Amino acid sequence: MQKVFNNKMAIFLFVFPGILLFALTFLVPIVLSAYYSFRDTLSPGTPSAFIGFANYTELLFHDSRFWLALRNAVLLGLGFILIQHPIAIFFAIMLDRLGGKAEKWFRTIFFIPCVISVVVISKMWLSLLDPTFGAFNKMLDSLGLGFLKHAWLGDGSTALVSMLFILIWAGFGWGLLFYYAGLKGIPDDMYEAASLDGASGFRLHWRITVPLLSPVITVQITLAMITALKQMETVFLTTNGGPGDSTQFLAVYLYNKAFSASQYGYANAISILFIIVCLLATYLSNKLTRSDATEF
Repeated sequence: MQKVFNNKMAIFLFVFPGILLFALTFLVPIVLSAYYSFRDTLSPGTPSAFIGFANYTELLFHDSRFWLALRNAVLLGLGFILIQHPIAIFFAIMLDRLGGKAEKWFRTIFFIPCVISVVVISKMWLSLLDPTFGAFNKMLDSLGLGFLKHAWLGDGSTALVSMLFILIWAGFGWGLLFYYAGLKGIPDDMYEAASLDGASGFRLHWRITVPLLSPVITVQITLAMITALKQMETVFLTTNGGPGDSTQFLAVYLYNKAFSASQYGYANAISILFIIVCLLATYLSNKLTRSDATEF
């Protein structure tokens, strides 16, 4: 075996299939996308002209819908980080303290939305929030709050908030699972030592749990930003970016430009900027979370 590892040709033969697969599924599509982004292309294979940075200029300086989609994606990412994750950490701590069969039952219940089809989730929330027959408006009626009834996904003033709520709810189980697993890796003697030093309640978790969960938090924040930026399926199946552009997200906007508006070159320009924004968000989230972790 040592001879194999010392043989550079053998190492190359082992690594080459993985490199080839990575190149064909990741690098080549990016290169082709960059190529088409500089051309006035309606669809792959059709005649097109080289137009330089015209697509990028239009996108960055004249396309308000792109910036609206980016803003909504950032708001979703902040919703994940500032709302979903703190609640997930809280419930993970509660489950860890609960123990027994109840812990297993609640852990399963919280994770159910993550294993349900996106189509089912989308149709379920469309039914629940239906302005006429939806269970949510009927519940408001039964509580004597009929004046609050609303077309939650059909009105631009509430559609974005409703969509953020749906997406935060749907992904809650993943955050809970990650933080719960992280808590299981924290030794009990750390809490015992802190308790002997007088720490308890919120201070105990702030000084012990949060710092020791910092590697998990870093990964979760990075995943949250990437998930928010590439969010498509649920939005596409519920509002498709409407009403108007109130729930427009980057991935939905890219899809509509490529396959509905037949602006393939323009859509590829969006995809390249999409990659750049994802890389920038990943870099910033890693940098910020690491700098915060060093303060503890």
